[in-house]
Parts: sequence; C-alpha cells; structure tokens
Amino acid sequence: MTDNPFSFAIASPGTASLSLQGQARLLAMTYDRLIFGVTSIPLVGLMFGAWLYQLQEPITGLSVWIIAYTLASIGLRVHRKQLLSKLHALDIDSAVKRMRRFVYNFALIHGVSLSLCVFITAGHGTFEFTLLLYISLAAIMAANATHQTPVLGSFQRYFISCWGLSTLVIPWSFPDHWPFILPLSLIYTAAIYRHALIAHQFFVQQVKLEEEGSLLAERYRMAKEEAEAALQAKNQFLATASHDLRQPVHAMGFLIESIARRNNDPTLTPALRDLHASVRSVHMMFNALLDLSRIESGTFSVSAAAVDIAPLMQEVALLFREEAARRGLSLRVRVSGQCTIIADPTLLKQAFANLVHNAVRYTLQGGVLLSARRRGNDCLIEVWDTGVGVAQPEQDRIYTPFYRNEYAWHFDSEGHGLGLAVVARCAKLMGATYGLSSSVGKGSRFWLRLPRTTTKADSLMPQPMAPHALDTPHPPLSGTCLVVEDDPQVTSAWLSLMQAWGVDARCATEAAEAFSILESGFVPNAILCDQRLRSGESGFEILKTLFKRCPEASGAMVSGEFNSPQLQQAEQEGYLVLRKPLEVDHLYSLLARWLGTASSSDQTNS
Repeated sequence: MTDNPFSFAIASPGTASLSLQGQARLLAMTYDRLIFGVTSIPLVGLMFGAWLYQLQEPITGLSVWIIAYTLASIGLRVHRKQLLSKLHALDIDSAVKRMRRFVYNFALIHGVSLSLCVFITAGHGTFEFTLLLYISLAAIMAANATHQTPVLGSFQRYFISCWGLSTLVIPWSFPDHWPFILPLSLIYTAAIYRHALIAHQFFVQQVKLEEEGSLLAERYRMAKEEAEAALQAKNQFLATASHDLRQPVHAMGFLIESIARRNNDPTLTPALRDLHASVRSVHMMFNALLDLSRIESGTFSVSAAAVDIAPLMQEVALLFREEAARRGLSLRVRVSGQCTIIADPTLLKQAFANLVHNAVRYTLQGGVLLSARRRGNDCLIEVWDTGVGVAQPEQDRIYTPFYRNEYAWHFDSEGHGLGLAVVARCAKLMGATYGLSSSVGKGSRFWLRLPRTTTKADSLMPQPMAPHALDTPHPPLSGTCLVVEDDPQVTSAWLSLMQAWGVDARCATEAAEAFSILESGFVPNAILCDQRLRSGESGFEILKTLFKRCPEASGAMVSGEFNSPQLQQAEQEGYLVLRKPLEVDHLYSLLARWLGTASSSDQTNS
C-alpha cells in the first residue's frame, strides 16, 4: 500500500527482522483487508437470503445478520479515521499494543460472526443451498489465506473461529453426507493453512526486499552526495589555488625565453630547448587537470559553430611537430575533401590536441597520422599511431580519469591519465561520438565523429601558431610597459623578459604603487594586470582606472584563474583576458602590435 496509516511496529511471527516501517505496512494491509471482507459480506448474504425466501424458509435470523454486517462495515470505515488520529497522539509502544489488540480482536469477532450464518441457516434450506454456503465460505477462506496473511496471528484467529466452528456443525448441516464432507473439510483446512504460511512468508520477504532496496537507494544517495561534495570541494580548491599553482610555470616560461635571448653558448641551446619542452609538458598536464575540473563543475558553456577541420588539424600538428621530430617520428595530416563540422572550436581543439599528444608520447617508432574524412552526414576525425597500443580488457577504462594502462606506466612515467578523460568530457559536451581500436604493440586509432555542415566556417578560428622563439629569434621591441603583479618570482621573470626584448618595464604590486609610478612620469604604452592581488584589490578595477589615466595605452588582464566572475565580466565588456601560464610567442605578438619593434621605430624616426 502507498497510503500507510499506521507508523508503528507489530509483533507477528516472521516479522521480527523487519523495520518498524515494514511491520507497519504489513499491519496496514491486514487491517484494510479485514475491512474489505466485512464490507463484501452483506452482498453475499443478500444472495443467500433471497434463495431462502424463494424456498419459503424463515429469513429473519439471516436478515438481522446481514443488517449487522452492513452497519459494521460503515462503522469500521469511520473507526479507521478515528483510530488513525488516536494512534498518532500516542507513543509508539502504546500504539503498538493498542493496534495489535484491536486487529486480533477484530479478526476473531469477524470470524465468529461469519460462521453464524451456518448456525442460522442450519436445518433450513436444501442440500444444494447448504453445500453452496460451505463452498462460499471455503472460497472466502482461500481469498483471506492470500490477502490477510501479512499478519499471521490475525489470519489464525479469523480462520479458526470461522472455518473451525463451521466444520464442527457439518454433521448437523449434512446429516446424510457428513462422513464424506467432514474428511474433505479437514483436508481443506490443512491445505489452506499451509497456503497461508507460504503467503505470509511471501509478504514478509517482499517487504524485506523493498526495505533493503530502500536502504541501498539511501546509501547510494548519501554516497552520491558525498562524492558530489568531494568533487565540489576539489573544484573549489582548484579554482582557489589555480592562480598560485600557475605562477611558477608562468615564471619559468618567461625565464627560459629570457635566458635563451641572452645565451651566447650554442652548446646550451639543446638544454634550453629540452627545458622549454619540459615546462610546456607541465603546462599541458596542468591545463588538462584544470580543464577537466572546469568541465565537471558545469561552468563551461558550449558554443557550437561551423569549424573547418583542415586548418585546425594543421595548427595542432604544428604544436607537436617539433616534439615528434625530436622523437624521430613522422607527423602527417591528411584531409579528404572539404570537412566543415558543427562543434565548439575550443572543445574540439582541446580534444584533438590531447589525442595527438597522447599518440606522440606513446609511440616509440614510426609515426602519427592525423586524418579527417566524410562519413555520410558526419566527419570522422582520426589519430593513428604505431605506438604501444591498448589491450582489449583496458579499452573500456582508457577514457576514465587517472587511468593508465600497464604499457604506459613502463613506457612513460610522467603522465597522469587525464588527457583522454578530457577528450571524453569534451566529446560528450559537443554531442560527438568517440572511441578507439587498438592492438598491443602495433598501434592505435582514436576517433571523433561529428556532424558536417554546409555553413561557412567561422573566420575567427585561431590561426596556426608561429614556431617557438627558441628556434626563431624575435626582433627587439620598442616601448614601455607597466605590469601589476604581486608575486616576487613572477615580477622578476616579467622584468627579465621585458629587458631581453628591449622593453622599458615597471612592476607594481598594488594600485597605490602603480599610480605612484605614473606620477613619477612613467607613461606606459602597454598595461598588463593580474586579477588576484594579495592586497585584496581587484586587478580589473585597477586596469580600468589605469586606462582612464593612460587613454593611449593598450593592455590586458593576465590571470591564472579560470572561472573568476571579474574576469568573465572583463571579457563581456570587451577587455582582453590572457590566461597563465602565458605562451611567450602570444605575448610577443601582442606587444609587437602594441609597441612595435625597434627596427620599425628607427625607420619611423628616420
């Protein structure tokens, strides 16, 4: 029953292992079944009364019996509501005792009252009438043996008082046939009672299973809430600590570029290149962790657009071509026909870059192939490699966070098993299908499948990056720059890099110091401002104030946070926001646009 009016326990055989709620449900079912039985009896009695009347037998006794049952059925339904209100006002022990006594007495009185019809009609009516009456009682007993046995004690009282008394008067009711009918009645008694025991166990077991299911569901809910709380705490930690975690990686990138610009020893160039690659690897792994947290936290909004896959694949290939060459691997791109797809450009590039990075890292010899081809209304994007491969039992787990297969651990100990997890999250957010086919020791094929479109690709798609500064020297810059940054190591890295590029730079740790620099006569052509400052000030507010004082200056926010409301507001208002660790080439391109190179300045002056 879904409407359980009694929230208390009962003491019935076989129910001791149930909870109070489970025992109350059994009691409620028994009580309601008794009420239904009382309600249906007058209708049965009317049929036998009419039969007696047709036989011209006295019907006074049976009529009184029918009226009494009718009044009892009405009174019981009223009593049910009154009893419910009374039981809610009692403590649980008192309610248990009172309800148990009432149900047992109710079942006993109902059984005795039902057997009275046998005594009332005994000696009146034909053999067929009496036989049908006993058959009707037997059917009623069979129905109750199925539906009234949630509380076995109630059925026992009802069955014995009704069928037991009726059986005793069989010799009187069937004077000529009782030697045959009485044994059959006893056999029936044993069979029905056995059936009642089985039905009772069924009810108990069913409630027990439901309770265990509810308990498991509650444990699952609690575990889910704990997991969500842990995930939220992790995401909150990463959101809070990301700025400080990115700072040293940000500073190292600047210092490597600064040292490379001053290096006059060719033998140090390979070491600097390796150092840069290591920092870049840390940068990518760190970004993968933060990207995964941002995606799981639900703060990332998907923006679908038309994306031409060929330029994007060329751009990603350029990012990893140097690393592939250093490993002695070939890195090829093959696009069959025009493939413009519907996807989020940022998520697509992130997923594809992670697939290529994964392929390059775990390929000892041979190469990596990036391909895109049409498949019906979709575009199939694939990354093939001749690497270590993934065993069949591990392929279902390869996209889970922090999972790395056995071969990967022996081959490369630097990974954290996050790259493919980010791929899976990005694919799900874009509604793309993904998968892999692999053979251990022979290589793997990872793929993404997205719908094609005839819409022209977004012209704002990022262009391929230029080769890194360690390989292509940058011309000196000309101009002034004000940097608002409160981390001493990062400040030192900023000044070292600006000096290496020929930029006259000043650094401030707070608003007052920045304004003091301006008052001293320093006029910046570019302003770069961190968001989170130890002074508690908002870097965005400082940047806006500096722009008001220096209307000719260009600038941007530079921050290691990924979901700061202030940075989101800055982007919405049209300000440029750069994320730490900042790519040196990207920074140089911006400063070259804002400040100009020394050679261009000389030509202008001449």
